Amino acid sequence: MRFLVVGGSGYLGGEVVRQALRAGHEVVATFGRAAGDAPGAEWRRVELREPGPVAALVRERRPDVVVNCAYRKDDWAVTADGAARVAVAAAAGGAGLVQVSSDLVFPGTAAAVVFAEDAPPAPDSPYGAAKAAAETAVRAVHPAAAVVRTSLILGDGRSVHEEFARELATGRRPGGVLFTDVVRCPVHVADLAAALLEVGTRGLGGVLHVTGPEAVSRAELGRLIAAREGLNPDALPTGPAPGGPSDIRLDCARTARQLRTRLRGAREFLAATPT
Repeated sequence: MRFLVVGGSGYLGGEVVRQALRAGHEVVATFGRAAGDAPGAEWRRVELREPGPVAALVRERRPDVVVNCAYRKDDWAVTADGAARVAVAAAAGGAGLVQVSSDLVFPGTAAAVVFAEDAPPAPDSPYGAAKAAAETAVRAVHPAAAVVRTSLILGDGRSVHEEFARELATGRRPGGVLFTDVVRCPVHVADLAAALLEVGTRGLGGVLHVTGPEAVSRAELGRLIAAREGLNPDALPTGPAPGGPSDIRLDCARTARQLRTRLRGAREFLAATPT
């Protein structure tokens, strides 16, 4: 199959590109600032803030499946409008679409609320609002698309979450704090990439929840990272979030029954040396 990975130079997108190539797929990948390092992919610079480039690329390369991993937390034009442009291009080109979304389309709560796929989005942050808008646009213009909501992505040692914990544990990030009352369901980047490729190759659609099976706080996650890397977990500064508790958990049971990809929990994948 021919995959177009939008945002292929990013953390998740790069893993999708590498796994797709290893599986024998043809891969075209886009970037905004610098091409990725996966050999074998065809790299194209695409500006998602403009309506023409991604549509032209889809018409030229005619992918079977488009996987959109592109986002910028502080940029509505990329995260929301860009996703809409990708969806329009994929629909016009007859390509399948896998849109990566976020658990932040839901509000953080003090209680352990578990959100189902059919729960209405109610974001309480600008980034969550941009992702919710992207979901609405994608589902409107490409009804067969898959919208994959996920959570914190890490696991191979290169994520921002792992680097932040390392910096705190070694004293290189003074003033930083890992919150004890911010809870998510982290997923390994390799597991999520495999799930996205499975969704694309099998043509699954609708809203799908793909996270790890364990809910952990930011503080606990940091301790797991530090212990894995031989650092002192007790050196990590922890405390409550200034904005109050934020617990977001996704009900992944229905999606898990559809997927063959096994999604590991944070305690499992952070027990091993990153690969």
